[in-house]
Amino acid sequence: MDFNHKDLHQIAELGISVEEVESQICRYINGFPDLNLFAPVEPGNGLRKLTPKEVDAYISLFEEQGIKNELVKFVPASGAASRMFKMLYNFLEGAISVDDNDVKQFYDGLSNFAFYDELLESLGSEANNAVEVRDKKVVTALLTEKGLNYGFLPKALLTFHKYADGKVTKAIDEHLIEGAFYGADEDGVVKLHFTVSSEHMDLIKEHIARVKPVYKVEFGKRYEITYSIQDKATDTLAVDLNNAPFRKENGELLFRPGGHGALLKNLNAIKGDIVFIKNIDNVAAQWLIKDTIDYKKALGGVLVEAQNKVFEYCKLLENVNTIDEDMEQELLVFIEEQLGYKMPESFAEKTHMEKPKLLFKILNRPIRICGVVESSGTGGGPFWVLHKDGTQTLQLVETAQVNLKKEDQVAILNASCYANITDLVCGVKNYQGEAFDLMQFRDPDTGFIAEKSAGGKTLKAMELPGLWNGAMSNWNTVFVEVPMTTFNPVKTVLDLLKKEHQG
Repeated sequence: MDFNHKDLHQIAELGISVEEVESQICRYINGFPDLNLFAPVEPGNGLRKLTPKEVDAYISLFEEQGIKNELVKFVPASGAASRMFKMLYNFLEGAISVDDNDVKQFYDGLSNFAFYDELLESLGSEANNAVEVRDKKVVTALLTEKGLNYGFLPKALLTFHKYADGKVTKAIDEHLIEGAFYGADEDGVVKLHFTVSSEHMDLIKEHIARVKPVYKVEFGKRYEITYSIQDKATDTLAVDLNNAPFRKENGELLFRPGGHGALLKNLNAIKGDIVFIKNIDNVAAQWLIKDTIDYKKALGGVLVEAQNKVFEYCKLLENVNTIDEDMEQELLVFIEEQLGYKMPESFAEKTHMEKPKLLFKILNRPIRICGVVESSGTGGGPFWVLHKDGTQTLQLVETAQVNLKKEDQVAILNASCYANITDLVCGVKNYQGEAFDLMQFRDPDTGFIAEKSAGGKTLKAMELPGLWNGAMSNWNTVFVEVPMTTFNPVKTVLDLLKKEHQG
């Protein structure tokens, strides 16, 4: 590309190489290859469904061995809350009326929102009348700086829950509370890492400074909380519909955040042995979190069991030149049934010298234990994916990664009975206790291209391989069914009226 001097300066300031920008333009031109779904997962074929007895056993294993590791709870929390209120913005702008079903539900349930008392206080003397007549002043007070400013704040700082004793909690508070129950190591230290946007960093730090001492006393745990910002070097260039660099009105190139896949760099910088990953908005009121706690520990136990065996096999294979047929078969069964990796037929053609090296390479990778929930008609989720070399692996797949023009692919997609809920427990160190370089285990061919707009003009935007999709494509993977009670996301403000969030 023929970039001018200002372009080169802008690219350099972001910390991106010109070669990387040109590579992104090539991606726009050529697109990303589709994933080739082989089959949906089901119990006994890529999915583990734990009995109550197994859940108890894995909880015990985690409490005996898992807490001896350095545990970190990693929470992507950089998203602004504005998307939660799309319906209310439409109402303010006159696109919909007070008779719209969603607007009616908002006003009908107003007193049940945990932020109701704060909202009344921000309305002052006008509160009772404004609520009674369903005045737009109520929404203005909720969303703008004239009131609670929820249209600007991150989801992390929205009041999600109110309890019988009058206590209210923000979304971020519930992660501190959860962490006390399953994220504490044997010394009682709870380590949490939040990825936040630069514009919200000070607000989040101020809030944590207020509540951390309270929870330290309440739960008898010591909190160590760290933060990071999505690296600007992970931003991607936007292009027009002809794949030429998209420019803003002032002539500058338009770069956009690369999606949650950009957080792989942040995750890679975490110093820990076992990392729990969960979205900021997936929390429930505390009366409902027992399943969450039990299954998080159980997933941790599944990880500990897998690591124990993987580390044993790695130590066996690292210094051998050949293995007998019985050990080879034992390893192949373990890798397929416990790590979600089916060897291609070509493996049989490898020499006795090649096989141990290949098996070692497959074993010596990061491990993710992924909670999934039973669901129908969701599209994306956990699948067996067939690769060009004949290998089959377990992957979390987005619908956008599948060619919907192919009937067989659509059939497999629609046959899925499970959905991804971004509930992961990750082992990020090898058998020698060394941290994996997670950047080496992503698949750069698994990004996304979507149409967006800026300044009234249509553009194409690129997202990097998703954090729990392509960014973890070359991890060993275990899918475990977890109860729906562990999945309580808040995507719109009306979700806060569901029983899971009515404390």
